[in-house]
Amino acid sequence: MPTRTAKAEWQGNLLEGNGTIAVGSGAFSGPYDWRSRSAEGPNTNPEELIAAAHAGCFSMAFAAQLTGAGFPPSKVNTTAKVHLEKTDSGFAIPKIELFTEALVPGIAAEQFQGLAEGAKSGCPVSKALAGVEIVLTAVLI
Repeated sequence: MPTRTAKAEWQGNLLEGNGTIAVGSGAFSGPYDWRSRSAEGPNTNPEELIAAAHAGCFSMAFAAQLTGAGFPPSKVNTTAKVHLEKTDSGFAIPKIELFTEALVPGIAAEQFQGLAEGAKSGCPVSKALAGVEIVLTAVLI
């Protein structure tokens, strides 16, 4: 399997500086800064990129779980919310909330929930973030 890369460059101090983040494939490149990380700003931030990676990974893992069980989904739509909090020892990501809605013809609600939990624990990004509480809400539509 390939190794994925990304690059970041930062200029200046933390509060007034800024930088750019780019993924190795060239699919995304954008500015980031402290304001967009700690409050509201127009640029991206590392937590938003983690959220995107987690939502994408979970959606793929869930689709694989559903298909493997004989219920290929028509659609899986996932939102991830990454919480950044200041603690006594610095900033931390204590929790990620995954909210997924999936259109899956013919599946029972209980089986749907079980496969969603399996996708949450089996997704490579979830595994990489094992030190973070991951809360899943899965809705069958």
